[in-house]
Amino acid sequence: MNNMGGLLQQAQQMQRKMLEIDKKLSDMEVSGEVSNGLVKVIMTGKGVVKSIKIDSSLKEDIEVLEDLIVAAMHEAKKNADNLSEKEMKSVTGGMPMPPGIKF
Repeated sequence: MNNMGGLLQQAQQMQRKMLEIDKKLSDMEVSGEVSNGLVKVIMTGKGVVKSIKIDSSLKEDIEVLEDLIVAAMHEAKKNADNLSEKEMKSVTGGMPMPPGIKF
């Protein structure tokens, strides 16, 4: 039974660390930019969009602007996912999370 108590403590410690990382990701920011910075998206490490910056040269071409916004958001989301994965590996010792568990 001693091993079970140790495993339970380890699981609780890992859960606390994961909650800390979850909060840390909410506070951290990543960016995605396209076309040499014509469109830039800032989001949290959790994927919440905080701002979108658009170069004034794009004001006349709405279709291009829409495509660039989508591309910048995809880039920022990819960066947020990479940040989250990196932070979670620090808790799990590099082991991947089981399928369906994401932060």
